[in-house]
Amino acid sequence: MKKLSPSMLAADFGILREQIGLIEEAGAQYLHIDVMDGVFVPNISFGAPVYKSLRKYSNMTFDVHLMITEPERYVEDFVKAGADIVNFHVEACENPEDSIEKIKSLGVRAGITIKPNTPVSAIEDYLRDVSLVLVMTVEPGFGGQKLIPECLDKITELKKIREEKGYSYEIEVDGGVGLGNIRQVMESGVDVVVAGSAVMGAADIKKAAKDMLDIIREYD
Repeated sequence: MKKLSPSMLAADFGILREQIGLIEEAGAQYLHIDVMDGVFVPNISFGAPVYKSLRKYSNMTFDVHLMITEPERYVEDFVKAGADIVNFHVEACENPEDSIEKIKSLGVRAGITIKPNTPVSAIEDYLRDVSLVLVMTVEPGFGGQKLIPECLDKITELKKIREEKGYSYEIEVDGGVGLGNIRQVMESGVDVVVAGSAVMGAADIKKAAKDMLDIIREYD
């Protein structure tokens, strides 16, 4: 099943619980949670206590995207706070294999992420061990950027590798996805679509999520 993962980063934090409820009612399966440290990326977002406070109000899969250096230092904190998936940037750690094993040892799904300029070859050795691969189609750290179309080729490449090797990871895309390009994105072979301002920044969040899901489900 293809999935929508609205990004909490684009939410109004004054009414965060209400907005999370709206996207869940619309049928969104994942909640994308961007954690930024001001080092790996220029901006700072929020830590584990923020989404921990939401865990008891939502049944969505908490899809935690770590944009932080040395992510292995905080994996346990993020899992305890309620993460279902913890995915980290291959560019941010010295030993991705150790990070993957640490995440899995805590009983949650491990994911690995690549920036626009990072080739699939940089993560190919780890694909057998992860549950999710996140392809960034914008530079991480800022919302509202335009999708870089060339990055969609990586999704097609990852789908081909998965089929040839018999792997089972989901392929997720994050960055600049909206109603204007969602079909192009889906046709690349993606499984999970992250949507920030296109959903959480919309005037009618529930309708925006439903409109995205209606198209995503055409590709199931």
